[in-house]
Amino acid sequence: MEDAAGFHSWFAGRSAAHRYRITPTPLHDLDGWYTDSATGDVRHRSGRFFSIEGLRFEPAAPDAPAWTQPIIRQPETGILGVLLKRFDGVPHLLMQAKMEPGNITTLQLSPTVQATFSNYTRVHRGAAVRYIDHFLTPGAADRVHYDALQSEQGSWFLGKRNRNIVVETTADVPVHEDFCWVPRPVMAELLRVDNLVNMDSRTVLAGLPDEVTGDGSGEAPLPGRASEQPLHDTATLLHWFTGAKMRHRSERTTIPLRRVGGWHRDDRRGEIAHEAGRYFRIIGVDVEADSREVPSWSQPMLAPAGRGVIAFVSKEIRGERHLLVQARAEAGTFDVAEIGPSVQCNPGNLAESARRPPYLDAVLAARPEQVLFDTVHSEEGGRFYHAENRYLVVDGTDIPLDVPEDYTWMTVRQLTRAGRIGNLVDVEARTLLACVRTLPGHGASR
Repeated sequence: MEDAAGFHSWFAGRSAAHRYRITPTPLHDLDGWYTDSATGDVRHRSGRFFSIEGLRFEPAAPDAPAWTQPIIRQPETGILGVLLKRFDGVPHLLMQAKMEPGNITTLQLSPTVQATFSNYTRVHRGAAVRYIDHFLTPGAADRVHYDALQSEQGSWFLGKRNRNIVVETTADVPVHEDFCWVPRPVMAELLRVDNLVNMDSRTVLAGLPDEVTGDGSGEAPLPGRASEQPLHDTATLLHWFTGAKMRHRSERTTIPLRRVGGWHRDDRRGEIAHEAGRYFRIIGVDVEADSREVPSWSQPMLAPAGRGVIAFVSKEIRGERHLLVQARAEAGTFDVAEIGPSVQCNPGNLAESARRPPYLDAVLAARPEQVLFDTVHSEEGGRFYHAENRYLVVDGTDIPLDVPEDYTWMTVRQLTRAGRIGNLVDVEARTLLACVRTLPGHGASR
């Protein structure tokens, strides 16, 4: 397919070709799962996959209160891989139409490979993961462009990482009916469609090589373009980020789920929820999917309370587009803090007396002409049920250069370089970066 219309026709056909059923089920009725009688933790009887445990988080700041919460613990490192091939000189990405039980639209566009360690080692005794060899053992026709261990949602996962890989191939690749080659220009269009390109695709797309995106976000400037003039050089940014990590040093301890305060287990409904109805619930689902390696299974899922807001404030500085980023510490972050977007929160979780996060109100009040990107994207549908965020890029011409100490300005090129390093840029910022890199002229003067 060479255009968006061709893609949507193919995608609709794949949706009609399969049968899916997701049934809410009490946690205590999930096949293969049990609640540990001593701790209250929810675990799989095989000891694999993942578990729901408790976490206590104590921030470093003396005036910041400690809290406890349920959290997903998944020690396994999965693979998120995109296979790239050029047809008539145009880069194409091999993507799949994949069902996940938590997807609002059930079927979304996934990477070539999206598999946990248990999946691709076939713990579930299901079918083999297609195309996995290009990423585990690249052949002579394969060239690895990008390979990094990247974090996932630090509010919901404890130290969770996946291996993000982009491999270009010149080999002949048989294409299964649930897969298609998407031209890179068409992918840029699809990233503007609500709840279509899944989170696993977006995090890998953020690491695409520069010659594929054509955005000049690598070391060399675009032809005919002056050298980059960032507000801060690399040494200054590293100094800022290291200082933020020192300020945000915290203590976190796994605790039995039954000792998590402010949360309760509703045995009638078979779920775990916060006493104020905020944040999220832990629910159960039974799943039937004839397109998956295993046609049916049961599992717990994290169901967020409401839609979040993820945004970059963008500003032209010295003739170069900059993004406002923050050093953000979350309970499950792998290494203290990561670089996040200007705004990253769920406004519905804020108590009436709570201080509003910096720049949230400016983003929400942006005039239509200020909004450069505005799309609702789903989060990882394999663990999160109907989780979605509104992703925005807002022109912040009126935002002062002076920002709070946990914030700084970076060019798109600087953030792209940082995003190719594992555990440095959080998954929300990487998702938005993948979208930013599709904007026309985003790295140059406007």
